[in-house]
Amino acid sequence: MELLGIHHVSILTGMAERNYQFYTQVLGMRLIKKTVNQDDTTSYHLFYGDAEGNPGTDLTFFDIPHLGTGVPGASSISSTSLRVKTTAALKFWAQRFEQKEIDHDSIIERAGRQTLAFRDQEGTRLILVAEDGEQGVPGGVPWKHDEIPAEHAIVGLGAVTLTVNDPEPTALVLTEVLGFKKISSYPSLVGEFADIEVYATGQGGIGAEVHLEARPDLDRERLGRGGVHHVAFRVPNSAEYDLWVERLNHYRLPNSGKVDRHYFQALYFREPNHILFELSTDTPGFATDESVETLGKTLALPPFLEPQREQIEARLRPLEI
Repeated sequence: MELLGIHHVSILTGMAERNYQFYTQVLGMRLIKKTVNQDDTTSYHLFYGDAEGNPGTDLTFFDIPHLGTGVPGASSISSTSLRVKTTAALKFWAQRFEQKEIDHDSIIERAGRQTLAFRDQEGTRLILVAEDGEQGVPGGVPWKHDEIPAEHAIVGLGAVTLTVNDPEPTALVLTEVLGFKKISSYPSLVGEFADIEVYATGQGGIGAEVHLEARPDLDRERLGRGGVHHVAFRVPNSAEYDLWVERLNHYRLPNSGKVDRHYFQALYFREPNHILFELSTDTPGFATDESVETLGKTLALPPFLEPQREQIEARLRPLEI
């Protein structure tokens, strides 16, 4: 049993149309699935990823139009990184962000890698990270975009940063329960705080890391638009998924039990600092009800919701994307 890396990160948006424009037209990611929130079918759930919808490349967004703005703080997934091939790609993106007036920082080093932090229109905190030949869990296949050369394109998810008041309980779950290993640390970027600890799983590398930041000075995050709802880690198949269910129960961690999302099997639980984790299978994938060529073209519903399509579509607001 070994988690392969980051499977997906799910974020809240109140502006699905602008969200679509930003992630597809500005960042050049592919809309690989337009569906509904299976726990609230009046809300859209949008998935952006690489050209093939591979696990480890997906940012997903729950569309909640009347959601208020969040307040950053502790007990949060405070940043999400996206992988590019080289530092030269970061320079391309810095110029692109300047041209398109995207809020961004300068290129700096984090955890021994060159990075470029930026924010979307709702304040979602994102970081581009350059691979620069680093080995580890492979990235995905760039989606073709007229304005973004393939060598500079986003190729998947990188590390997430967990910001907590007390890191020890979270570190214990990462290492003792989930099998991550602490591999390094790097100085805090915001003041005289403890070093940020780096934990890795699977083959390691950018797509298989969690960065743990201790911020005892912060109040708890108030989740709102632009905030990260949860991070999911990759389980290779259903057989190992069943073992993870047993493992969480063995450790007496309250959890959702088995949840079939059709495109993957999911298992949800909160670690001691209240951050929501998910374990998700790589199988069967997003091309179960659409071909790879037509991913994201129509409203996709899992089989258990398909009989309700007419009622679901009637309740959904029109989405002009």
